[in-house]
Amino acid sequence: MSEHEMNSYRFGAGSEPSDEMLSQLMREVALEAKESNRKAVREYFASLRREAKAAREMWAERINVANG
Repeated sequence: MSEHEMNSYRFGAGSEPSDEMLSQLMREVALEAKESNRKAVREYFASLRREAKAAREMWAERINVANG
């Protein structure tokens, strides 16, 4: 199936996609979902690392102040 055919198809009443079209659409959606999930996981763990670093720095400062 050509990219033009895929891009020009619109879901609507009385217009069913072929099995090939539906399969290709499902593959593309699955790939997009997988990449979106990877990005979200990377951002989540980067956020956790930043928060852990900030907590370590805060406690290091508190310990330094307490030790005079």
